[in-house]
Parts: sequence; structure tokens; C-alpha cells
Amino acid sequence: MTRVKKAVNALKTRRNVLKQVKGFRFGRSTKERQAYEALSHAGAYSFAHRRDKKNDFRKLWTVRINAGLEVHGVSYSKFIGALKKKGILVDRKILATLADKNPETFERLVKNVK
Repeated sequence: MTRVKKAVNALKTRRNVLKQVKGFRFGRSTKERQAYEALSHAGAYSFAHRRDKKNDFRKLWTVRINAGLEVHGVSYSKFIGALKKKGILVDRKILATLADKNPETFERLVKNVK
């Protein structure tokens, strides 16, 4: 059986792994075994949370729209329902931005829907 010498490849792999875990806390940023473990978990979490991020932002937009509507005395669900009935196709992200940054434009939109 031939002998496998992997000095260059092992060093390259080790260097790349330690480069990826730079900034991690405790031994995970310096010790090879812990770094591998941390990277595998980090990858799993980032994969799962890429989907969660979409829900988190939608919840944030709902809260912002609702805060903007409280001034006008309209509930969120009735406002969204009225928008759909009128055929106004503005997504929640844009509505949240309007409620936060341009309250006068948002007010005109609410009056148009009422």
C-alpha cells in the first residue's frame, strides 16, 4: 500500500477553516476540531435561518404598518382587506416604508382606501 503524504493539503485546509472561523469566540477560533464543529453548525443555522428571515421581516413590516394605522383609527386587517378590494397592489414592505418615512403619503393612501 502506498503512503499518503498530505502535508500541503492538510495545511491549506487547516488555514482555510481557521480563516472562516475568525471572530468566533473561545477555542472555536483557534482550535481545529472546535473550528470544524463550529463551521458545520454555523452552516446548518444559516441554511435554516435564511428561510426564517423572510418571516421575521414580514412580521416587522406588519408591526410598522399597524403603528402607522393606529393614528388613523384603522385596524391592520381591515386596511389590508380594503386594499385588496380596491385593487391596490402595494406590498407590505413598501407600505411599512411609507408609514415610517413618508407619513403624509401613507395618510393619503389610507384616506383613499377608507
